[in-house]
Amino acid sequence: MERNAHGRGAPAAPGLTERQRRHLRGLAHALKPVVRLGQAGLTPALSRETARALEDHELVKVKASGGDRETRDQIFVALAASTGSALVQRIGHVAVLYRPRAEGPRLLLPDA
Repeated sequence: MERNAHGRGAPAAPGLTERQRRHLRGLAHALKPVVRLGQAGLTPALSRETARALEDHELVKVKASGGDRETRDQIFVALAASTGSALVQRIGHVAVLYRPRAEGPRLLLPDA
């Protein structure tokens, strides 16, 4: 699994530069988790709800309860893949996902 430039946290988000990831991490800092993973883990309903949240907000926090680190990492990567989003950051039980809106993104990213 490829790590970010600091060697920790989330795998490098595809299609985002380090500068863009840093910008998104700053924006996500004040956000509260919108999606919470329960004991059922990653389900189709959870993927649909996360996709809906990404369409509304573009940048969302997802919180996973319990489990070991490897399991949480796998769930976050699978959730990002199933929603077509980029995993910007993962710290502890919380991940940040980003997906620009199809009809005109609201969040402006800095140039590479």
